[in-house]
Amino acid sequence: MTTAAPSERPAPQPRHAYRAFRSISTRWMDNDVYGHVNNVVYYSWFDTAVNAHLIEQGALDIHAGGTIGLVIETQCNYFAPLAFPQTVEAGIRVARIGSSSVRYEVGLFAAGEPLTAAAGHFVHVYVDRETRRPVPVPGTLRAVLEKLLAVG
Repeated sequence: MTTAAPSERPAPQPRHAYRAFRSISTRWMDNDVYGHVNNVVYYSWFDTAVNAHLIEQGALDIHAGGTIGLVIETQCNYFAPLAFPQTVEAGIRVARIGSSSVRYEVGLFAAGEPLTAAAGHFVHVYVDRETRRPVPVPGTLRAVLEKLLAVG
């Protein structure tokens, strides 16, 4: 993501800034009393987009894998409203891969729109499922993550 000075508002991101996409259908219950998707739902979409991609790529076993990712940081900027009924296209990329952590960046687009309606990030620290102590990012996961690294 573009880093902005504290007084500057981040700008919407274009589609080409993301490496993989997932379509997500909004649900009736996603809307709040103001007629648009409530802010907490966006964070659920971040999790859905990233974890579904990792599972589909064979890099994450949520039931029996010895390594799990715990969120230690999250943030989102909102640029345009999304609402039910609407399809959201979540773009994902990886900004940084550390020894045991990964910064994922997610852009949420209204279907077919060129710029993000919202963009944010979260950081996973990968830990042993039993001890909850940090472990190196497994090789299979690292290989999938490297394909998602941000361009430029």
